[in-house]
Amino acid sequence: MQITTMGLGGTGLGNMYRATDPKAAHDTVHAAFKNGLRYFDTSPVYGFGLAEARLGDAIQNLPRSEIVISSKVGYDLVPIPDSEVKPALWDGAPPFRADFDYSRDAVLRSIEGSLKRLKTDYIDMLAIHDPDEAIHFQPGEDPFARSRFKEAMEGAYPTLDDLRSQGVIKAIGVGINQWQMLSDFVEAGHFDYFLVAGRYTLLEQEPLATLFPACERKGTKIVIGGPYNSGILVTGPVKDATFNTKIAPPAVLDRVARLHAVCEKHNVPLPAAALQFPLGHKQVVSVIPGARSVAELEQNLEFMRWPIPTALWSELREENLIDPAAPLPS
Repeated sequence: MQITTMGLGGTGLGNMYRATDPKAAHDTVHAAFKNGLRYFDTSPVYGFGLAEARLGDAIQNLPRSEIVISSKVGYDLVPIPDSEVKPALWDGAPPFRADFDYSRDAVLRSIEGSLKRLKTDYIDMLAIHDPDEAIHFQPGEDPFARSRFKEAMEGAYPTLDDLRSQGVIKAIGVGINQWQMLSDFVEAGHFDYFLVAGRYTLLEQEPLATLFPACERKGTKIVIGGPYNSGILVTGPVKDATFNTKIAPPAVLDRVARLHAVCEKHNVPLPAAALQFPLGHKQVVSVIPGARSVAELEQNLEFMRWPIPTALWSELREENLIDPAAPLPS
């Protein structure tokens, strides 16, 4: 199965941080297709079903056979009364709460719900979502402190593996906001891909030494979500810049300021370097920045096409701003 080098991440379609106009969501998907993007990532938890429903509506008059959709399992959407709705990451989302559940029944129930919202007969790729309860993480917390690895491997993995063997889905993976636990998953099962959110970017390259070599050995490809580290690699080191969905700490602001200075010197926008950098590694098959409007999508496309001189990558390496072992885009 082939996916395009750039895809569309689905968090914006699910009202992450702020509401997205439904027509803008529809137009963004169509603009992505018009511009050659054929890979669309989503999840039941993005807007508590909203992102999947909007993607499903948008693809109804697009050729389904030309599109690759990836979604996820692991969250059970439980209806709640309006009185119990609390402020959350998803602005104006439907009245649900998301409970972690990696059991076989929950996985099959999740897939059924996704198929209905997406208005499609099949989903190409499915990933086990957030087996580290990433939404609850605090800065500096042990990445294994909240582990649902055992539940995921005993419940979700064999269920998805069965569906793959039957040809119901084409690829299975794990989608997560850390890389450490993926080092365990890659050894424990046969995964086609990992969706690594924010951990292999222009700002961070920790997975290089251990995870990526293991993925190469096992044949597991990497999709990079969150290539802008939640925004700071677009905005630069401005006041209240967000890093990993929170206000960036001083050390991160300082590093981004140095990255920004080198990019400016070479007349390259910082987000262009951020979007293209991960693709230098041969295990990385796609980057999937989110977009909530045609304008944001077109900006991402411009960044992806921006010509970047090799001298920029060389200077970043010389300034110790990227790992010396990181393969550079050609």
